[in-house]
Amino acid sequence: MNLSAGDPHIFIPDGRPLEEALAGITHLGIGAHQDDLEFHALHGILECYEQEGRSFGGITCTDGGGSSRTGPYAGFSDAQMRAVRIAEQDRAAVIGHYGVMVQLGCPSAKARDRKNPALKNDLQTLLGAMQPAVVYTHNLADKHETHLAVALHVIAALRALPPARRPLRLLGFEGWRALDWMRDSEKVRLDVSGRPELAAALAGVFDSQIAGGKRYDLAMDGRRTANATLDDPYGPDSLRGVTFAMDMTPLLRDDDLDPVEFTLGFVRRLEEDIRKKIL
Repeated sequence: MNLSAGDPHIFIPDGRPLEEALAGITHLGIGAHQDDLEFHALHGILECYEQEGRSFGGITCTDGGGSSRTGPYAGFSDAQMRAVRIAEQDRAAVIGHYGVMVQLGCPSAKARDRKNPALKNDLQTLLGAMQPAVVYTHNLADKHETHLAVALHVIAALRALPPARRPLRLLGFEGWRALDWMRDSEKVRLDVSGRPELAAALAGVFDSQIAGGKRYDLAMDGRRTANATLDDPYGPDSLRGVTFAMDMTPLLRDDDLDPVEFTLGFVRRLEEDIRKKIL
């Protein structure tokens, strides 16, 4: 497989042939960094875990060399961090029973370059070998520049496929901006209450980030709990954990739909909703 955005690393936990593993993917998570899928696309992992006929696939775009590092990882070089992050992501794929885990190894600066065709082309190549029903990636209101760039590369890659080969749903998950601000009628609510022990195990794999200065494990669990409790001010909690997603599927149904205007539409409708309630 010709992948040119960086130094690719492909891992198939059960050892089946690559073509077979790719063809079997039903739910696909595409994230900028190692751990993005485990913290943000947990719904897809849970949907496939030990479920006959379902298989979760992961694509991580960047190489991990620019990761935060303090504590025991403070003295690690970029090359050492890349090796650590690759190994952590592979362990998560084993724990989560992924069908395939592809790490494209693209430097973050190149991933952020929206005019660089290499990452979009790699994603198109991989998506062409799969036919997932659902694709999870970063939402278009995310404030992290690399997350946003990856989301736009994903949209471009999906639009390059024939309409019949595109997923049924494209969901933008919460990341460096929660989605609780969206109008209730437009939030996609994803139940992640099941298997809390699996969620904890997946989060715990990424020691380089947790011990290295970022308690993503606590933050993401807290966000999921807060979403479940604070979404409805009138009724009792019905779920333990919820993640919100932005439904970006319309961008795959209409190639002329501008991602900027599509995203700002959510903001404008929220503004109108606030205006009506105050007046």
